[in-house]
Amino acid sequence: MGTNKAIATIGRTKEILEKYGFSFKKSLGQNFLIDVNILKKIITYAGIDQHTGAIEIGPGMGALTEQLAIHADKVVAFEIDQRLLPILQETLAAYPHVEVINQDILQAEVNQVIKEQFRENQEIKIVANLPYYITTPILMKLLMDRLPVTSITVMIQKEVADRMAATPSTKSYGSLSIAVQYYTYAKVAMTVPKTVFMPQPNVDSSILHLQLRKEPPVYLENETYFFDFVQASFAQRRKTLRNNLARFFNNQFSKDEIESVFIACEIDGTRRGESLTMEEFATLANQFYRKRNKE
Repeated sequence: MGTNKAIATIGRTKEILEKYGFSFKKSLGQNFLIDVNILKKIITYAGIDQHTGAIEIGPGMGALTEQLAIHADKVVAFEIDQRLLPILQETLAAYPHVEVINQDILQAEVNQVIKEQFRENQEIKIVANLPYYITTPILMKLLMDRLPVTSITVMIQKEVADRMAATPSTKSYGSLSIAVQYYTYAKVAMTVPKTVFMPQPNVDSSILHLQLRKEPPVYLENETYFFDFVQASFAQRRKTLRNNLARFFNNQFSKDEIESVFIACEIDGTRRGESLTMEEFATLANQFYRKRNKE
């Protein structure tokens, strides 16, 4: 088996699949990349160099892992599917600085792994081709765990990438946009056609680049309350802020009390959630939170 050929080619991918009798698991959302140029672009967008530590989620057969290994100082990859471990052992045999961990990223103590696997104060970046069905939970866990990483560059479903990077008053803007942008600067780097995957998914993908913020963009009295408040504001997109929040407060405040907060914040209650900036949401949520805790 010629190892000089990149894994991310149709020929080599088929060769490995046949050798190991590997069948794709729908439940794990397995779509392997078969285009080396796209992988190189991901490496470039992520800004990986010989000083960087890289964390990968779902290496599959090692197509992206191989490219990371060529450019990075150290690579740690989390793979949930045990059937892929012998394959990865073979495809990555030439790269002793790659560590594959057979663990579900949602259960993993990533902070602990970082302490054990990387040099102290090493710059670490997360790079992954994420399974569609679980993209949002994975990204939210990585962000909420406040890992010591500088950026996250992921290949995800185009529609989800658009939602994460959306700006106010656009169709894609919603609670997910605000949650992601509270922690990061989000940017869609490029759209990727479904033809570069095997098996081919039904939708196009995008490479999303998230640069982690050093400081939150807004002051919050309580983060959990803020995210619940934002989610409630988008509960029914066509309804006004006033109507959506009335359901959220569930008789906690009278209509007049709710109105007085809108007036104090200089925000019109007849607006829809999608027209509010993160700053406006923070102002409102903080005011309601203080009001609730005074009573």
